[in-house]
Amino acid sequence: MRLLVKLLKVLNAEDNPAQIALAVCLAAILGLTPLLSLHNLLILFLVLVLRVNISAFLLFALVFSGIAYLLDPLFHRLGHSLLTAEGLQGMWTLLYNTAAGRLSEFNNTLTLGSLVFAVALSVPLFFAAKTGVDRYRARLLPWVEKTHLVRVLKASRFYRLYTQTGWE
Repeated sequence: MRLLVKLLKVLNAEDNPAQIALAVCLAAILGLTPLLSLHNLLILFLVLVLRVNISAFLLFALVFSGIAYLLDPLFHRLGHSLLTAEGLQGMWTLLYNTAAGRLSEFNNTLTLGSLVFAVALSVPLFFAAKTGVDRYRARLLPWVEKTHLVRVLKASRFYRLYTQTGWE
């Protein structure tokens, strides 16, 4: 419930939509790939260093983690096809012969396939998320605030939780 409240605050706040979109992209990479991976340390570092919305990152990391289980067969096939591609054998051998290459676990079909998929998805996802936040704020938010349901919700406990300052 708190994450939902935080997401609503994020969408209604004056944060830059690009910061929210970047949080969604980084969450997609973290959520779609195996959690205990070297590249996820880099993602966490980027989340802490860059100005991204951490609430949006956490919420979408959970969402993409759930989606990942459904897409695991696809990730496995993609990773397997990349690892067995004739033209890439030299690169995989060279990578595996380095310490960082072995720690990265790119020889695992699921890790490689999910990372390639997530990175490829992140570019269109960034623009889709940024456009979605912009459109929500421009079109949907003014309409939603005028509805009877919102007026009722503003009188409820949920709205008091939403406006509570301890959750920011």
